[in-house]
Amino acid sequence: MGNSPFIDTKKQRGRPKKSAEENEENRQSLIYSALSLLTQKGFGVTGLDEITKNAGLPKGSFYAYYGSKEVFGLAVLESYSNYIHKMLDRYLLNESRSPLDRIDDFISQACANMIRYDFTRGSLIGNIGQEVNALPSTYRTEMTNVINGWQKKVENCLLDAQQNGDIKPDINCAEKADLFWTGWEGAILKAKIEQLPDPLENFKKSFRKSLKN
Repeated sequence: MGNSPFIDTKKQRGRPKKSAEENEENRQSLIYSALSLLTQKGFGVTGLDEITKNAGLPKGSFYAYYGSKEVFGLAVLESYSNYIHKMLDRYLLNESRSPLDRIDDFISQACANMIRYDFTRGSLIGNIGQEVNALPSTYRTEMTNVINGWQKKVENCLLDAQQNGDIKPDINCAEKADLFWTGWEGAILKAKIEQLPDPLENFKKSFRKSLKN
């Protein structure tokens, strides 16, 4: 793990900053570049030079935009979290669909996204989770907050299903939401390994079935 781009925080000189607008554009380009690479390969095998090059920025310019690797990594996590939050809201708050169908719709879209990238991209949270012991403690705290936020949205959707009479009133929606994210991360990993959508489809069916118990 010594080559992880998010452990060594030794600063290097970068090119002089330009306009505030250009700086922000370049910061966002670095984040998008990292999201693309880290969902494929994880932290340990991805270097800052590769992230910078993928963003179309000069080698060694990273520290002109971010003060440390840890700050950058947390910014990448935040961006990924916001993306999933928006995706969850798009489907789980869709009142034209039943609450349980909304969850299925989210899974189907995530599956389509994996197919779009030929199963080369997985879950950033899943990748980080495998390396978290080698990362600063702030990552563990941030990941916990991220997952809890996503979990709450699924819980609220299940509560809607409960109010509609779609699931039994004695089902613990918080526990089921926790089960959802535990199983979901595993299904994404398995789909990426097998390069098939089957694990995601099987998870969708299994989770729906678990709500009948």
